[in-house]
Amino acid sequence: MAQKFGNARWVKEGYFDNRTPEVVVGQISFAVLGTVDFCLAGKLIGEIAGKVIQFSNPKFLDDPRAGESLEDFAIPQIGKVSLLSFDPHPLLSPHPYFEWFSLDQQHYRIELEPDDAWVMAESEWDSITETSQRIYVALAPRLGCLDS
Repeated sequence: MAQKFGNARWVKEGYFDNRTPEVVVGQISFAVLGTVDFCLAGKLIGEIAGKVIQFSNPKFLDDPRAGESLEDFAIPQIGKVSLLSFDPHPLLSPHPYFEWFSLDQQHYRIELEPDDAWVMAESEWDSITETSQRIYVALAPRLGCLDS
């Protein structure tokens, strides 16, 4: 069963950077957990492929009960992209949909409202480049243990 993070209410903000082919790095701020680094084998798809996306959740709730549900959440998150898209299914209205599997095969997904995520302008990339490079250098070597 996928963990939906309390219908995304425990997800505050974050970004995914897909400027490196076949790797997505980023950070997400969660209730209780704080900011978590991500390094995922795979890519963003559609109009966001190869880009940096940022998101902010106006429905965020800093709920202490989140800790009970997220206590087994690995920090950092290393794994494999299942689907990172702004248009996940032809029968649904387009919306940000982020789904991945951790190294231990835990399945996670975050769904947001359409206006809660956007493609960062290239002029804004400098604000996250150093962090993205740090995450990539530290965590990408661990992606080698993933099966294709």
